[in-house]
Amino acid sequence: MAKTQRIVYWFSTVGLASGLVGSGVQQLLRMEGREALAPPYAWGMAELGYPVYLLTILGVWKLLGALAILLPKYPLLKEWAYAGMVFLFTGGLFSHIATGNSWYELVPALLLLILAIASWHFRPESRRLVTR
Repeated sequence: MAKTQRIVYWFSTVGLASGLVGSGVQQLLRMEGREALAPPYAWGMAELGYPVYLLTILGVWKLLGALAILLPKYPLLKEWAYAGMVFLFTGGLFSHIATGNSWYELVPALLLLILAIASWHFRPESRRLVTR
């Protein structure tokens, strides 16, 4: 694997994992929200029309996904984690679009989607699923 490829892989993977851990912890702790609309951090979910308990599910999935892509080995688990991230981020994008949110509300999910695709694409052979 070329040095540039390794750099792109680790930059995108660490950036993606950081975003997943940061938002996952916020969702589990329900931090930083508009308290007038819903409990802290839950205002975004309420605004999108989702139940607040979904924050706990998404927070746990994000933490597990970050762990899966950072751990060595387990290529099948990594494939599932990347697929789940694509579902998560595209679902977030379309939820914001469907509710008529401003374009800048799409930026976090779009950035994490791009990082997930880059991380998956540039992953080294040792982190790929071998097919026969």
